[in-house]
Amino acid sequence: MAASDQHRSRHHDESSSRPNKKKKISRSPETNLLFNLNSCSKSKDLSAALALYDAAVTSSELRLSQQHFQTLVYLCSASISDTSLRSLAIDRGFEIFDRMVSSGISPNEASVTSVARLAAAKGDGDYAFKVVKDFVSVGGVSIPRLRTYAPALLCFCERLDADMGYEVEEHMEAAGIALEEAEILALLKVSAATGRENKVYRYLHKLREYVGCVCEETSKIIEEWFCGEKAGEVSDNGIGSDVGMLREAVLKNGGGWHGHGWVGEGKWTVKKGNVSSTGRCLSCREQLACVDTNEVETQKFVDSLVALAMERKAKMNSCETQVDFSEFQDWLEKHGNYEAIVDGANIGLYQQNFVDGSFSLPQLESVVKELYRESGNNKWPLILLHKRRVRALLENPTHRNLVEEWISNGVLYPTPPGSNDDWYWLYAAAKLKCLLVTNDEMRDHIFELLGSSFFHKWKERHQVRYTFVKGNLKLEMPSPFSVVIQESEKGSWHFPVSCENNEESSRTWMCISRQSVLDSPKSNGKLATS
Repeated sequence: MAASDQHRSRHHDESSSRPNKKKKISRSPETNLLFNLNSCSKSKDLSAALALYDAAVTSSELRLSQQHFQTLVYLCSASISDTSLRSLAIDRGFEIFDRMVSSGISPNEASVTSVARLAAAKGDGDYAFKVVKDFVSVGGVSIPRLRTYAPALLCFCERLDADMGYEVEEHMEAAGIALEEAEILALLKVSAATGRENKVYRYLHKLREYVGCVCEETSKIIEEWFCGEKAGEVSDNGIGSDVGMLREAVLKNGGGWHGHGWVGEGKWTVKKGNVSSTGRCLSCREQLACVDTNEVETQKFVDSLVALAMERKAKMNSCETQVDFSEFQDWLEKHGNYEAIVDGANIGLYQQNFVDGSFSLPQLESVVKELYRESGNNKWPLILLHKRRVRALLENPTHRNLVEEWISNGVLYPTPPGSNDDWYWLYAAAKLKCLLVTNDEMRDHIFELLGSSFFHKWKERHQVRYTFVKGNLKLEMPSPFSVVIQESEKGSWHFPVSCENNEESSRTWMCISRQSVLDSPKSNGKLATS
């Protein structure tokens, strides 16, 4: 036999003796059952899943696990929207859950949510709430979510059991779970339907806090309440006469709301219209506020920034950073009469990523001059720039005079080596509650530690962006008003309604008002002042 033929023969014998790698791996009965149940879940085949379950229960070879039960109760809860399967899904779903518990298997959050939905589907809000409370009391790794509580809350609200709805909400607050628009709307509806004006007021503020723009359905419920007889009967109990207190509350809250209760007397007028680009309501001519963070939130923000800056000290094994930042805090306390803070590096390096690009002092100077002009030619901004870069500018004869002038006039503060510029300009803007000129998106992990929802609101109110088009500067100032629910010191309300394209010029606003003390020429015997 030729050598090549012998080689092919030997290769064939060896390959034929090897095990087939594609040979089907045998799976346990439990794994096969889970695979088949998942397939039924994907195809929403409840009947086939129940048949598999019934066969598994009578089998001595199978031991049902948490995953098996979870998949089954989920499929039952997902089938209640089909009227032909609704009754079967509810009955079998409870039967499966009872077997799960009696077998000593602890339900996880997904299973509890599915059973709560089954209970709510048959109008049993009490059981839907009980199963969640039992789950919370046991504790463990799995924790409840908004979807876990929602079935009980919505069920109670639909049957106008306001007290139980409020109890579920309290339980959610204790668990640290925030409401969303659907849940707030349900509580608002039941409160309006049962004539609880103080609760209606509370949930309008919940919408303001968590939602911002309301959907069409929510706007209709709000309109129905204000057009109703009960709303017109609600008195302000003298709150509206204390104009000073209301104004102070609005200021303390950052603008846009006071939170002290209904203001004004008599029937409400509901109008739908638009708001001008400057924030003037075209229905009532009232100026909408640019809502800022409140005093407590702002102070927490400032304290967090200080703590983050000081934390650098431990990582650097030195106390220099702590001393340097403390010096800046003291300096700012003495010189802090600024209306704008400037991120010098961000502006100087803007669009400089080309071959001969470098730090552009003319760009920075343009921003500084424009901010000075915007202030009425009486207030310079504060530039924060790293000491290393300041030193380089001072060594350049072309730039030296301007930089020295800025330093001597308190327009420029050089940040020390080893520190992060970001801490300085962000701290200054937060502490002084003024504008911050930067295109920095502030997505760094340091900023995430400050709280995303709060930080977004703060940036919206304080950040000024800029562009240079063919050398010409354009500052993009914060919007003159906030697109959020607003309550004025006069007691009027403005509700922005969600729109498809989010185009502010075409957005519908509900303007709701009635007679208040501020509409009169006198308040407590004194002329009411604006």
